[in-house]
Amino acid sequence: MSARPLALAFIGGALDSAVGYTHYSACRMDGRWQLVAGAFSEDPSINRDSAKAYGVATERVYDDWSEMIRQEQQQLDAVVILTPTPSHQSIVCECLAQGIAVICEKALAASSREIEQILATRDKQNGFLAVTYNYSGYPMLRELRSLIRSGKLGRILHFQAEMPQEGFRRVDNQGEKPIPQAWRLHDGEIPTIYLDLAVHLHQLIHYLTAQHPLEVVADQANYGWFDVIDNVSCLCRYSEQIMGQIWFSKAALGHRNGLKIRIYGSDASAEWLQTNPEELLISHADGRRQILDRGETTEVAGETRYSRFKAGHPAGFIEAFANLYQDIANGLTSYQQSSQWHSDEVFSGELALEGARMFEAMTSSFEQRQWVSIAAKPSPSTSRD
Repeated sequence: MSARPLALAFIGGALDSAVGYTHYSACRMDGRWQLVAGAFSEDPSINRDSAKAYGVATERVYDDWSEMIRQEQQQLDAVVILTPTPSHQSIVCECLAQGIAVICEKALAASSREIEQILATRDKQNGFLAVTYNYSGYPMLRELRSLIRSGKLGRILHFQAEMPQEGFRRVDNQGEKPIPQAWRLHDGEIPTIYLDLAVHLHQLIHYLTAQHPLEVVADQANYGWFDVIDNVSCLCRYSEQIMGQIWFSKAALGHRNGLKIRIYGSDASAEWLQTNPEELLISHADGRRQILDRGETTEVAGETRYSRFKAGHPAGFIEAFANLYQDIANGLTSYQQSSQWHSDEVFSGELALEGARMFEAMTSSFEQRQWVSIAAKPSPSTSRD
């Protein structure tokens, strides 16, 4: 651990954003980071109010993020990019070009082409880039990965991963439709729902199995109030002959956020549901069913760092984010000392690039009504060594 908290700035992430306060709470939880500067919003009033709520000094609040980078460059350890996904590529590239370490909220960018440009800039500068996928910060998902790595499930055969939500079909108690952020109501080369939800499913399957998508066939539709894709189903073929099914939706009434992962092996299967995050359901080949929870003797989930409070008081979404921020701090500290870093928990841009290519293949599959291969590319790494 570093002797002092790492100095952090936000670009975006105002109080009225979807993720700003979450990142603020998570980065501070374990004392590894301090938010010292920010360009939180283009609205001056919201910018100032956000800075006050986050405890950022008035003189270190900026109306323009480029000006903040110029003024704060020598005083920051990293910046967090929390603006809408379509704006990421230009901001990330400028920060990397200025030699500043970047932590970027998923999705890294809106297309594989944009991600390739980001990676080219990162490599030219030998820069630090981490993308935040917070769900793999849940202790019991980390426990599940340990079980898979140790062979407790046997050979992985197939999986089901789903992330249904209801926000684009639900109404309030007055019968009024929701008002999503404007950028979420436009589909680009990759429909926005992929960048919002599918990125998590792709990352989690790779995180747990260490395998890569090879071929997909997908269907997508619009069932909600808005003229965008809001429901997608996909069959996948992965490396090591693993088959999978993926479903994500914003038009599935009854699901606030129904993230569920099921991994089926030759000797056992495992199921994890975000709304019950402290437990894994393990089903063995001999018919036994086992509930493994954080209060038991567990290889990973029982570590002190995950036990901010005793089992029975569930660690949730913010804590998962905080676990990831602690991992990013470890990676960045190593990078600052040696210009190299490695992490089993933190992903740079390669995985994001693989995901974007997978989503582009899924979109093509829907248009062509057939299986589409994902071009073989260098495999994703968890970091840059």
